[in-house]
Amino acid sequence: MPELPEVEALKDFLTEHLVGREIVRVLPVAISVLKTYDPPLAALEGREVTAVHRHGKFLDLSTDGGPHFVTHLARAGWLQWKDRLPDGPPRPGKGPLAMRVALETGEGFDLTEAGTQKRLAVYVVRDAGEVPGVARLGPDPLAGDFDERRFAKLLEGERRQLKGALRDQSLIAGIGNAYSDEILHAARMSPFKLAASLTAEETHRLYEALRITLTEAVERSRGVAAGRLKAEKKSGLRVHGRTGEPCPVCGETIREVSFSDSSLQYCPTCQTGGKPLADRRLSKFLK
Repeated sequence: MPELPEVEALKDFLTEHLVGREIVRVLPVAISVLKTYDPPLAALEGREVTAVHRHGKFLDLSTDGGPHFVTHLARAGWLQWKDRLPDGPPRPGKGPLAMRVALETGEGFDLTEAGTQKRLAVYVVRDAGEVPGVARLGPDPLAGDFDERRFAKLLEGERRQLKGALRDQSLIAGIGNAYSDEILHAARMSPFKLAASLTAEETHRLYEALRITLTEAVERSRGVAAGRLKAEKKSGLRVHGRTGEPCPVCGETIREVSFSDSSLQYCPTCQTGGKPLADRRLSKFLK
């Protein structure tokens, strides 16, 4: 799933390639991807893209005097830039193509989604705040006003485990499964530690790990072409998706806890005092 760093990089890429260009056609291939009907997709056609914004993991294309094109790539969605779009309309079918956006220059992009669970979403709205997922977003963790005091305030009274708290978009926007693993590894904390139980020193450590991990990931992604962002993300991860590999800090074997629809990775030595976590949804330390 694209998270804050990758969506930030896509925002920069699209700012360079879209702003000042006119949208001539928006072609839905998978009807399920479109979550709104007023304004219609046709309201985007003939409009110039004036800015590209990021709201958490949402991309927002503003048009001149017209609606916003807002998309969330979900778990398996992606944006594929085309210097030259194929001639003719795309054919509906069982392939990954969900929507095509064509520019007057002959360039454009495809929104694609792999797998059987179709969660990629597109909204055409008068204001990005009309999108329910955008409206309920928490603060952006890389915003200038997201200081340690604000972070500590968010965690006060949070009886959830840190892993779940960090992934809650209404608490903090933009962090998903991969970067929550990376942040917790950098902070040397168990994913199942209760957020409300953190000491002031632990809160400081987690805040520093969050800011540094995300900032470094954004810097690695900056300037990378849209088609290479997935590979860039994977290459920079230290524990997420690396079950069975040695921890780059201590050399311990990275372990995994699997859930029904996801998994997390962690280092026992760095994060849980050498104790493996039970691989079940309501995990506690194995005895």
